[in-house]
Amino acid sequence: MKGFLSYLIMWILSKKSMNGAEIASELGKRKGSKPSPGTIYPALKELKEKGLIASDDDKTYSLTKEGRTELKRSCAIFCRAFYDMKEMFNCRK
Repeated sequence: MKGFLSYLIMWILSKKSMNGAEIASELGKRKGSKPSPGTIYPALKELKEKGLIASDDDKTYSLTKEGRTELKRSCAIFCRAFYDMKEMFNCRK
Protein backbone atom coordinates (compact mmCIF):
# COMPACT_ATOMS: atom_id res chain seq x y z
CA MET A 1 0.00 0.00 0.00
CA LYS A 2 3.06 2.30 0.20
CA GLY A 3 2.68 4.10 -3.14
CA PHE A 4 -1.06 4.06 -2.83
CA LEU A 5 -0.87 5.36 0.74
CA SER A 6 0.63 8.69 -0.31
CA TYR A 7 -2.03 9.12 -2.98
CA LEU A 8 -4.81 8.32 -0.49
CA ILE A 9 -3.42 10.70 2.12
CA MET A 10 -3.26 13.52 -0.40
CA TRP A 11 -6.79 12.69 -1.63
CA ILE A 12 -8.12 12.78 1.94
CA LEU A 13 -6.35 16.06 2.67
CA SER A 14 -7.77 17.57 -0.52
CA LYS A 15 -11.19 17.41 1.17
CA LYS A 16 -10.13 19.01 4.47
CA SER A 17 -7.16 19.47 6.77
CA MET A 18 -6.71 16.74 9.38
CA ASN A 19 -4.35 15.52 12.06
CA GLY A 20 -2.62 12.14 11.83
CA ALA A 21 -5.23 10.30 13.90
CA GLU A 22 -8.04 11.63 11.71
CA ILE A 23 -6.17 10.59 8.57
CA ALA A 24 -5.61 7.10 10.01
CA SER A 25 -9.30 6.83 10.88
CA GLU A 26 -10.35 7.86 7.38
CA LEU A 27 -7.92 5.35 5.85
CA GLY A 28 -9.37 2.69 8.14
CA LYS A 29 -12.84 3.36 6.75
CA ARG A 30 -11.53 2.85 3.24
CA LYS A 31 -9.39 -0.25 3.70
CA GLY A 32 -11.16 -1.98 6.58
CA SER A 33 -8.47 -1.61 9.24
CA LYS A 34 -6.87 1.47 10.72
CA PRO A 35 -3.18 1.75 9.80
CA SER A 36 -0.65 2.03 12.60
CA PRO A 37 1.19 5.25 13.48
CA GLY A 38 4.33 3.50 12.16
CA THR A 39 2.67 3.47 8.75
CA ILE A 40 1.01 6.90 8.73
CA TYR A 41 3.67 9.17 10.18
CA PRO A 42 6.58 8.12 7.92
CA ALA A 43 4.32 8.72 4.91
CA LEU A 44 3.31 12.14 6.27
CA LYS A 45 6.97 12.99 6.89
CA GLU A 46 7.91 12.02 3.34
CA LEU A 47 5.06 14.05 1.82
CA LYS A 48 6.05 17.02 3.99
CA GLU A 49 9.72 16.75 2.97
CA LYS A 50 8.66 16.75 -0.69
CA GLY A 51 6.66 19.93 -0.08
CA LEU A 52 3.34 18.26 -0.94
CA ILE A 53 1.77 18.78 2.48
CA ALA A 54 2.34 21.20 5.36
CA SER A 55 1.48 21.08 9.04
CA ASP A 56 0.69 23.79 11.55
CA ASP A 57 1.61 24.02 15.24
CA ASP A 58 -1.31 21.71 16.14
CA LYS A 59 0.01 19.02 13.73
CA THR A 60 -2.91 19.53 11.38
CA TYR A 61 -1.88 18.57 7.87
CA SER A 62 -3.04 20.21 4.65
CA LEU A 63 -2.13 20.06 0.98
CA THR A 64 0.22 22.68 -0.39
CA LYS A 65 -0.16 24.23 -3.83
CA GLU A 66 2.45 21.75 -5.07
CA GLY A 67 0.49 18.94 -3.41
CA ARG A 68 -2.69 19.90 -5.24
CA THR A 69 -0.80 19.93 -8.54
CA GLU A 70 0.75 16.52 -7.81
CA LEU A 71 -2.63 15.09 -6.75
CA LYS A 72 -4.18 16.19 -10.07
CA ARG A 73 -1.29 14.59 -11.97
CA SER A 74 -1.52 11.39 -9.93
CA CYS A 75 -5.29 11.25 -10.33
CA ALA A 76 -4.94 11.48 -14.11
CA ILE A 77 -2.43 8.60 -14.08
CA PHE A 78 -4.68 6.54 -11.80
CA CYS A 79 -7.70 7.12 -14.04
CA ARG A 80 -5.75 6.12 -17.16
CA ALA A 81 -4.48 2.96 -15.47
CA PHE A 82 -7.88 1.97 -14.08
CA TYR A 83 -10.21 3.32 -16.76
CA ASP A 84 -12.04 -0.03 -16.76
CA MET A 85 -12.49 -0.29 -13.00
CA LYS A 86 -16.25 -0.74 -13.28
CA GLU A 87 -15.63 -3.78 -15.47
CA MET A 88 -13.04 -5.07 -12.98
CA PHE A 89 -15.61 -4.93 -10.19
CA ASN A 90 -18.21 -6.69 -12.31
CA CYS A 91 -15.93 -9.72 -12.66
CA ARG A 92 -16.48 -10.49 -8.95
CA LYS A 93 -20.13 -11.41 -9.57
